[in-house]
Amino acid sequence: MKPPQYARRIARSALVAGTAGALVLGTLTACSNDATKDGPTTELSKDAATGEPIKIGLLGASGGAVSVPQVAKAGEAVVKYLNGNAGGINGHKIDLVLCNQQEDPASATKCANEFVEKKVSVVAVPMTSQGAVMVPVLARAGIPYVTHSAVSPVEMGAPGAFALSGGTLALLSGQAQTAAKNGVKKFTILIGDSGDAAASVGQTAPAFFKPAGIDVKVVTIPSNVADATPQITAGLADKPGAVTILGDTRQCVSALKALKTAAPDVPRYLIPSCLDKTVTDAVGVDAIEGAKAFTSILTTGDDPSVVKYRSILAAYAPDVDPNGLAYLGYQVMMSLGEVGATLPAGPISAQQFTTALKTAKDVPFPAAPGVTFTCNGTAFPQAPNVCSMGLLVSDVGADGKLENSVAVK
Repeated sequence: MKPPQYARRIARSALVAGTAGALVLGTLTACSNDATKDGPTTELSKDAATGEPIKIGLLGASGGAVSVPQVAKAGEAVVKYLNGNAGGINGHKIDLVLCNQQEDPASATKCANEFVEKKVSVVAVPMTSQGAVMVPVLARAGIPYVTHSAVSPVEMGAPGAFALSGGTLALLSGQAQTAAKNGVKKFTILIGDSGDAAASVGQTAPAFFKPAGIDVKVVTIPSNVADATPQITAGLADKPGAVTILGDTRQCVSALKALKTAAPDVPRYLIPSCLDKTVTDAVGVDAIEGAKAFTSILTTGDDPSVVKYRSILAAYAPDVDPNGLAYLGYQVMMSLGEVGATLPAGPISAQQFTTALKTAKDVPFPAAPGVTFTCNGTAFPQAPNVCSMGLLVSDVGADGKLENSVAVK
């Protein structure tokens, strides 16, 4: 229970944090694109769907400034698995409507209108910065919008939207809990100066760290400096008990290089972008060894849900790296399959799928052992569309692999 004096601050912070939500979306350590090298796969059973089709929209991002076709390919792989191997969604065959947009308002609006025209029952949104444009269009048609992580206030609070994970809110909450457990009294956040992410995180972070008795400081790193060591050295002058880096792979490389000089022994709390192979190639695996990793998925190991993830991609999207951003498409589409387990026979309306989302309770988050979601507005009441504040906290081993993973909420 958070102290009452922080309730209003968290409510305000939940809105501004949306602009920084994309910070937790990144790639995981990628050693190869061969799923079997990251752990076992399994043969998929054969159980074809034969029931009344459900029309589901899938939003992709391809062909523009942001082009991540592997995300939609993973979503399509899940559809092929559900239709051919898992009996569909409670018997219903999925009729997929894929629309690719270019991360601009015009193309996103075009996709939203296409989903409405084709009368889909739900729209799966693995990742986009255009949720504020799309949600009103879909909401007017009564079509639920289901995203992996909200990155706008509209997605976090407007009727008709559901965010399966807590994004930056869950990240900061999980880091604060972990820091408190480890006896940390001072915590520093290193973040780039692009956009308003730094200001958003600066407003949000105290609402999670202060109740845990931790002083938190946000240090903004100029994006135009080749060597961030002076800024980071100054930012860590008060000797924090742990530090995190919020940014893309380029910012992770810069900050991790500087930390080697400025504070080689300070515990590091890392998001997926800082675990990427491009980062370790640039700074060495030793820069992340011993760190705490905060992710929404595991891609290695033999947990059954993780094995299923690798197996589905190996069967239906063998050219897609399971360690990259593909998990966003996979988790959203598989989650819809789980939520739809209570749908009745016959044609399925958008209202029926909305009801299924609102009434689903403690649904396992795919390939995230121990993490669940519930979309009834109780996961984080200050941002009622957020369905889960859970994420995985792991130790980064000597080879960069994630070990000893536990779910925090």
